[in-house]
Amino acid sequence: MPYQHILVAVDLTEECDPVVVRAHTLALASGAKLSLVHIVEPMAMAFGGDVPMDLSMLQQQQFEQARERLNNFTGKYPELSADQLHLAYGQPRQEIHRLAAEQDCDLIVVGSHGRHGLALLLGSTANDVLHGAPCDVLAVRLKKTEKA
Repeated sequence: MPYQHILVAVDLTEECDPVVVRAHTLALASGAKLSLVHIVEPMAMAFGGDVPMDLSMLQQQQFEQARERLNNFTGKYPELSADQLHLAYGQPRQEIHRLAAEQDCDLIVVGSHGRHGLALLLGSTANDVLHGAPCDVLAVRLKKTEKA
């Protein structure tokens, strides 16, 4: 059965372009609706939750910058409309699962670096999304970028 609604989780870097292209190709092939989501993580999570200062203003700036960059995707991918772009605040796995369930998505597409060793033990967003997902998950393998 073809997919009806594909949700693509993006990190808003150039690196996510192959992920969006793969999801768009799948959407065209199956006639599915395509939606994009970016999750802004709480800054306190990066500091283990114990921050001795108020980060709300910085967090708001981060959220607004993410909104602007997400909206720029409509320039890069004109087939996307504003109602297909979602910005959420919270823990990526939980927010991606929540949105996929709310939007009746039957496929989540994420990028994966295919890490090994310590990075594999610590996990990744792609691995987190896979566990407990309300639908199928496709991890698009991202190529390592060469450093000059």
